[in-house]
Amino acid sequence: MSLSRYIAKVKARDESRAREIYKHRVCYMFLAPYAVVFILFFVAPVVISVFFSFTYFNVLEPPKFIGLRNYINLLLADDVFLISMKNTFVMAAITGPIGYIMAFLFAWFINELPRYVRAFVTLVFYAPSISGSVFFIWALIFSGDAYGYINGVLMFFGLLDQPVLWLTDPKFMMPVMLVVILWMSLGAGFLAFLAGLSTIDPTLYEAGLVDGISNRWQELWYITLPNMKGMLMFGAVMAITQSFGVADVTIALAGFPSTDYAVHTVVNHLIDYGSIRFEMGYASAIATILFFTMIVCNYLIQKMLKRVGT
Repeated sequence: MSLSRYIAKVKARDESRAREIYKHRVCYMFLAPYAVVFILFFVAPVVISVFFSFTYFNVLEPPKFIGLRNYINLLLADDVFLISMKNTFVMAAITGPIGYIMAFLFAWFINELPRYVRAFVTLVFYAPSISGSVFFIWALIFSGDAYGYINGVLMFFGLLDQPVLWLTDPKFMMPVMLVVILWMSLGAGFLAFLAGLSTIDPTLYEAGLVDGISNRWQELWYITLPNMKGMLMFGAVMAITQSFGVADVTIALAGFPSTDYAVHTVVNHLIDYGSIRFEMGYASAIATILFFTMIVCNYLIQKMLKRVGT
């Protein structure tokens, strides 16, 4: 193809695209407010953070470009960051898949209940994810003295001679955090699954019965899951975001920083450098690594979900 023909082809394509945009201009006008907000408060901060990650920036002085020094220090000299990465991946590997499966199974079971019972049970299961007092309750349950509920019960039955420091002993802190995080995992993904299940056409199940589906598990695999792939994807994104964004739970229950950094996460490390030390360049490097880690995990989950029901 000659250069002139290629230029003419590109020009024709651009003109066609411009005509399509003009034809649907009203739709773009309605989308514009959200697009502006999304770019200003989501896209722009990510781009700015990536830029600052290559600088030394302490808020008081102008940013100073230092290349890859922040990333080199993070990966080769910052032992606490490596510990936080290990803790974050352990939490994400355990609570992410288990919480995701739990959210779907609970939604599947609840969807079979009568209407008014379903609304009440949904509230009961969803409430822990939005309740601010949940940390206080778990702090009472795992209190390190004899008045803690777990210690009190175990000592009453003679299983313990003295109280266990559940929230300060590094041997027990991670299992406790995993239990609490799983308890709080029924969030937006759970509601998305419940909404997706309620929108599936009942006639599909009748057709499946005619075609030879003989039990609920076949019904789930061949009808339910393929018809709610969008909700499954949304739930996966929310599960990844939640499992990699753990911070409030560890701060509220184990302190900041936790003993021997036993449950110190990447977000805890980010808060340390960004909100306490005000080393914004270093904090931006931490945020950038976490962001691209989540992007990779999200991509892998998308590849896996494409095989569902096929």
